[in-house]
Amino acid sequence: MKKQLAFAGKAGKAAALGLYLIFMVFPLYWMVITSLKPRNEIFTLPLQYWPERISFENYIQIFKISKFHIYIGNSLIVSLTSAAVVLVVTVLSGYVLARFTFRGSKQLMIAFFVTQMVPLFIGFSTLYLMMSRMGLLNKQGSLILMYTVGLVPFCTIMLRGFFQRIPASLEEAAMVDGCSRLGALFRVIVPVMMPGISATFIFAFVQNWNELFMAIMFIDKESSKTLPVAMNSFITKFDIDWGSMSAATVLSIVPTVILFAICQRFIVEGLTQGAVKG
Repeated sequence: MKKQLAFAGKAGKAAALGLYLIFMVFPLYWMVITSLKPRNEIFTLPLQYWPERISFENYIQIFKISKFHIYIGNSLIVSLTSAAVVLVVTVLSGYVLARFTFRGSKQLMIAFFVTQMVPLFIGFSTLYLMMSRMGLLNKQGSLILMYTVGLVPFCTIMLRGFFQRIPASLEEAAMVDGCSRLGALFRVIVPVMMPGISATFIFAFVQNWNELFMAIMFIDKESSKTLPVAMNSFITKFDIDWGSMSAATVLSIVPTVILFAICQRFIVEGLTQGAVKG
C-alpha cells in the first residue's frame, strides 16, 4: 500500500511538472512556428500547429524593411557596456558594504531597497529634461547612463550577499602575505566569487537587453534605436505584423541563450548561493 501511494505521489508530481513544462514551453514553440509560417498561414482556421511549408520570408523581411542588424548591434553595445560598468561598480560597493560598518551604512542599504519599490516611470519627465540639457537625447550614452544608475542598487545588494558568504579570513591571509586590500579582493576573492559575478552580470545584461520604455523615451533617431524599440514598431494603429515580430523575437533571444550557455556552470551555483543576507 505504501509503495502504491509513493508511486502515485511520484506520478502526480511528474504529471504536474509535465503540465507546467508544456505551459511554459508552448508560447516559445508557437512563436518559433509562427516565425516559420508563410504570411498567409498565420491566421488560417483551424489553427495549424505545424506549418504546411516552412518559410524564412519573415526573417528575410525584417532585414529588408528595417535596419535590424543595426538595432541588434546597438542593443549589444548598450547592454554589454552598462552591465560591465555595473559589475565594476557593484563589486567594489558590495565588498565595502559586506566587510565594513561605517556611519550611514545601514541607511544606505535601506535607501537601496527603497529605490526598488519606486516605479521608474514616475520620474520619466524629469529624466527626459535632464538628458535633454546634457545633450544625450538620441545617443546610446543616455541609455547606458540610466541603465547603470538603475541597476547599481539591486546588483550591489546581490553581490553584498555573495561577499558575506565568503570568510573574511581569505583576504586577511592574502594581506598577511603582502597583498593590499584591493590586491586581495581581485586576486583572491573575485575568483572565488565568479558564480555570483556571473549571475549578476547576466541579470544586468538581460534587464538592459529587454528594456523598452526608456529606450522609446530617449531614442528617436533610427540609427540609435535598440532592439525592443524596433520590435515595438511592428505594432501599428491598424495591424500587428505577427510574422515579423515572431521572427524578431526569436533572433532577440539568441544572444541571451549564448550568454547563458557560456556561463551556465556558474548560474545555478551563483543564484543559490547569492541569497541576500541581512
